[in-house]
Amino acid sequence: MSFVAITQEIVIHAPIEVCFDAARDVGLHPQTVWPRTRERTLPGGRRQGLMEKNEIVVFEAVHFGIRQKLTSLVEELDRPCFFVDRMQKGAFRHMMHRHEFERCAEGTLVRDILEFASPFGPAGRIFDALVLRRYMQGFIDYRQRQLKTLLEKSYASDGQC
Repeated sequence: MSFVAITQEIVIHAPIEVCFDAARDVGLHPQTVWPRTRERTLPGGRRQGLMEKNEIVVFEAVHFGIRQKLTSLVEELDRPCFFVDRMQKGAFRHMMHRHEFERCAEGTLVRDILEFASPFGPAGRIFDALVLRRYMQGFIDYRQRQLKTLLEKSYASDGQC
């Protein structure tokens, strides 16, 4: 199966456990994505709190002017090192998101690895290459920067990291 892979990294000046838990906090997720997507959780999966292994979350958001639903399952989880969620239902032919966390001198290195493929064969592959790759990179970059801002504000005054 051919798909697009994106890897994006950021250093967050906060403990690894805090970064890990914030990344899997379903209630925090809509606050860290583009406001224009109006992302929210729906019934049918976890709606608040921390995603755990074998749990489902159902998100609704507007992308490219179209309201979409994405159902994702947390397939793997090893706190505080990584977790992997994979689309079960949604607009993609394939989507897997691996979230990795490593301790570093400055706090935590957060790495997002996103693999995706659009449906519609050759036309989908062209769309992925010309449009969706940049869109998804921007989406992940924005989310990482929002998490960084939120978490570093929490730890700026207490001397940690």
